[in-house]
Amino acid sequence: MAAIPGQFHKVENDPEVRTLVDAADDRLRALGLNEHGFPHVRRVGLVASNFLRELGFEDRIQEQARIAALLHDIGNAISRRHHASTGAILADAILSRLGVPPGHVNVITGAIGCHRDDHGRPEVATDAVLAALIIADKADVHRSRVRQRHSNGMDLHDRVGYSVVSSRMLVDRESRALRLEIVQDVSVATSRELEDLFSIQWKMCRQAAEILGCSFTIGISEVASH
Repeated sequence: MAAIPGQFHKVENDPEVRTLVDAADDRLRALGLNEHGFPHVRRVGLVASNFLRELGFEDRIQEQARIAALLHDIGNAISRRHHASTGAILADAILSRLGVPPGHVNVITGAIGCHRDDHGRPEVATDAVLAALIIADKADVHRSRVRQRHSNGMDLHDRVGYSVVSSRMLVDRESRALRLEIVQDVSVATSRELEDLFSIQWKMCRQAAEILGCSFTIGISEVASH
């Protein structure tokens, strides 16, 4: 399958895409959920494409991962429930309209449709693009995404998310290792709460890393604000 240079910017600047990403984030804001707009989807795309490049995957796969990341949450514009499969259907129409070759569309929409852990039943990665999307999406944990910051209004997910002061993905190409380094403020939430809340997501990341021929580990450094 030939490379698809420049397609990401065409997709990113498409008016329908921009409307759907914003509408998806607006719906999740109304539901009291974390930020899922352009900051999130762009960050996921950059993290995914960067570690794919470091691991030696070709440009075509990096570009597919960036496009999948850009579109992976647009289904939320319709409904939070089953947003992954809804997003895949929307993305199929958009990418076909923009002239993305069918083979690329299939890979991208497959990743979008399978990135979610619905009702505690984690999806299983079957290719590099889906694997990269799962890892980068689940690794985007940071207090900047939390909208509810008043302690009396925070639920467990808000507290745990807000407790993450920083997170970054480290890549060791030689040993083919991915490591998510988290700095957590344990005066807001405990490391056990963090590990319990994200246990399914990190299980997905470990399986996805295997598809990339990698290991996936998490390191948590604890700090306490006063």
